[in-house]
Amino acid sequence: MKIALLSEKYTPDLGGLAISTGRLGDLLSSAGHDVRLFAPTVNLPPTIKQTLHSSGVHVTRFGAHKRVDDTLVDWFELIVEEHHREPFDLIHAYFLPMAGFVGTYAGKYLNIPSVVSIRGNDIERAAFDPSKFSHVMYALQNANAVTTNASILAKKAKAFIDREIHIIPNGIDTALFKPMGRNEVLGEMLQVAGQKSKVVGFVGELREKKGMSTLLTGYAQLVKKIPVSLFIVGEVRDGEDKKIFDEFRNSNPEYRITITGHVPHKDLPAYYSLMDVFVHPSLRDGMPNAVLEAMACEVPVIATPVGGVMDVIEDNVNGFLVNVNDANGLAQKMAEVLSQPEKREAVARSGREAVLSQYTLEKELQANLKIYASLGVKS
Repeated sequence: MKIALLSEKYTPDLGGLAISTGRLGDLLSSAGHDVRLFAPTVNLPPTIKQTLHSSGVHVTRFGAHKRVDDTLVDWFELIVEEHHREPFDLIHAYFLPMAGFVGTYAGKYLNIPSVVSIRGNDIERAAFDPSKFSHVMYALQNANAVTTNASILAKKAKAFIDREIHIIPNGIDTALFKPMGRNEVLGEMLQVAGQKSKVVGFVGELREKKGMSTLLTGYAQLVKKIPVSLFIVGEVRDGEDKKIFDEFRNSNPEYRITITGHVPHKDLPAYYSLMDVFVHPSLRDGMPNAVLEAMACEVPVIATPVGGVMDVIEDNVNGFLVNVNDANGLAQKMAEVLSQPEKREAVARSGREAVLSQYTLEKELQANLKIYASLGVKS
């Protein structure tokens, strides 16, 4: 099967969309399919293309324009050109407003099936943006199949259009993300506390959408009760988020806060090993990869009941839930979890068991192949 995979983000771009797109491409390629991935980038001048091979996936990055419509036109023409050179059997587009619109339109134009995948912000924010709404609706109405990774996102999509929305949860590489002893060498290098001081961890791009203010305020309350470090694996988003974070850090120089900057995805398990608890206090989300990765590594997770978290975490069974924007509740929950090692370990074990039973790479691959087969595409 020859598949055109479209996404607005791809490695080395940051974020869950880039990770999830790369993961699907690798899965399909490893299963013997010919995957051609197309994604715009601001790191190339407009009209310039760059091709490379990544884990068997043929990747084309092309320069984005300042005007979105110019980027969409280039994207569409690139897909048509490539199809005429070597015909695709299917187009699969990740994220509705740009990739979803282009993929669905190209599919109808070329008379080949298209699948669009809702990932979170596309249905929760872009659909409410007048400049993007028509593109979102075109994709939802005209794609041959629509998938998403969380039941709440499927419910929101069905409020826009009455059609079947297939739920395909994210898969995790459980051979890579697995329990391991604390990586003392990495801990020493990063000066992340261990024995005497507990470590609260966060993975990803820290910003307000991810609950930055809740995390910082909760941590400030927690550190007054017990010795604890805040370990941020990733970066703080530039702009207002960075300004707020820097003000907090500069006003509290005694707090032990470590920020790693970008970490390659394959290296993350060693960073999870340094955490006593992983915190994900998002205001809204899709299916956060980091939550599943922490669970797979048997790190206890405290998260807010948003997006796919509601499908994944059963409170006090395989993780812990706190209310959105509740810094007091987060501080109390972190203190509770850190002070109860036996419960913490039991919940962490249940977290990995949940991932092994429901969120594996093989399950994600087979679910997508089943959708393709339902559209008459032969493997």
